Amino acid sequence: MKHLKNLDALATNLARLGVGLSFGVLIAAVLIQVVGRTAGNSPVWTEELTRFSLLFMVAFGAGLAFRSGDLVNVDVAIEWLPDRAARFLRFVAALVTVGLALFLLPHAARYVGIGAMQTSPALGIRMDFAHASIFLMLALLALFGLLRIFGMLFASEDGRPIKPEVD
Repeated sequence: MKHLKNLDALATNLARLGVGLSFGVLIAAVLIQVVGRTAGNSPVWTEELTRFSLLFMVAFGAGLAFRSGDLVNVDVAIEWLPDRAARFLRFVAALVTVGLALFLLPHAARYVGIGAMQTSPALGIRMDFAHASIFLMLALLALFGLLRIFGMLFASEDGRPIKPEVD
């Protein structure tokens, strides 16, 4: 399952890049805000940009958190079960996550469409950009859930979260 591992690596690296860029924008916006307040003239748009960057940081990070097991779950109970039962419950949890994300995706797309008719007050950008973060989050949750399911079905993985390597 070389293709599965390549897709997982690509999705993981792109999501990490998205989190990093969002976090960089967040840091820059907050720094501008703090310096502006200190100087006595704070730009209004920094608060809005901070909100947008937080939305995208969460959107990119949700799939990574699912992959690494950092989302809230009841893994303590699952780890006490025999391996076969624990593997089955992890599979069911991934199926439910993917099912819910895929169910919500069309509704998120509609939400994004509604944002096209609005603009943000300070930055003046179309709100479908901000609303797209919800669609992105659901799509990445579905993708990482599918990767876990396919890994369990075809690559003899046990469905345990993949912890990132520490360099």
